[in-house]
This record gives sequence, C-alpha cells and structure tokens, in this order.
Amino acid sequence: MKHSHTKNLVITAFCLALCVVLPMAFHAIGAGQAFLPMHIPVLLCGFLCGWQYGAVCGLLGPLLSSLLTGMPPIFPIAPAMMLELCAYGLLTGLFYRRLGGNLYLSLIGAMLGGRVVSGIANAVLMGIAGKPYGLSMFLSAAFVTALPGILIQLVAIPLLVAALQKAGLAEKPKRHRAA
Repeated sequence: MKHSHTKNLVITAFCLALCVVLPMAFHAIGAGQAFLPMHIPVLLCGFLCGWQYGAVCGLLGPLLSSLLTGMPPIFPIAPAMMLELCAYGLLTGLFYRRLGGNLYLSLIGAMLGGRVVSGIANAVLMGIAGKPYGLSMFLSAAFVTALPGILIQLVAIPLLVAALQKAGLAEKPKRHRAA
C-alpha cells in the first residue's frame, strides 16, 4: 500500500504520541534509560514514512515529552535527545531506501550514526551546562547502560516493520540507485 502524505502525517502523529506514552510507562518502573522507549517510535517512523517524517518525529518527540511530562529534563538532556533522535529518524529513512529495504543494516547504521550525534551533542550541551562529560561517559551511556534497549530495538523493529509489510500496511522500498 503506497503511503500518501496524509497517511504519513497520521503515522508520524501516532509515533509522536508513542514518544510521550512509552517513556512514561518505562520510567514508572525505573527502566527508561536502559530500554530507550522513545527510540522505538522514531525508528519505526523513519522506516514507515521516510527520512523527512522520521527526522521530524525524532526532533519533536523529546520536546513534546519534555513539555508534557518533564521527561527528559528540558536542558541539557532534551536538546541532546532531539538531535540524537532526529538523526535516528533521518538515517533510518535514508538508509532503508538507499539499501533497498535492508532492515538490519539500515537499523544498525542509524543506531550508530545517532549515537555519534548524541556524543557530540552531549559534549557541547554538557559543556555549556558546566557538567562533566567525556568519552567514558559517552561509551557507558550509549552502549553499556543502553544495551537492553539496543537489543530490544534489534529484535522488535525488524519484526514490527516486517509484520506491517506482510499485512499490507507498509511497503518495502526498491533499491535506490545513485545517478
């Protein structure tokens, strides 16, 4: 089923709502930082709607969640997450189309790219806030603390996208050839 602009907007709005609701549920049990619940709808949006919608979802998700629930804290965490998740949504959509629908390669590429953006954003914003931030903090937060969330994403996202494709609710892109 081909996605229209309206359908993509509806899916993006649903993913934005999940960006607010999922973290509330995970933070209620103290598992937000480990399970990365806001990443899931942003990554899905990039896969389902493309890089433009994924980027917008990633940019607005942390902001809406911060304004509506206080999570993440408005500074310096929310701006860093906005940039990180914007990169996830953008890269997922770009890689997925460029790589002809290779779910795993697209997902891993986006996850690595988003973590690089996160490291740079956190270094700058924590510096502005006068808080310490270095390579060991980055590696710990991006890969060690986040390991459960990374594993969930590597399993759940491809399964969800494949299930939606099988149900005819999402399309697998054809390989994009560079001109």
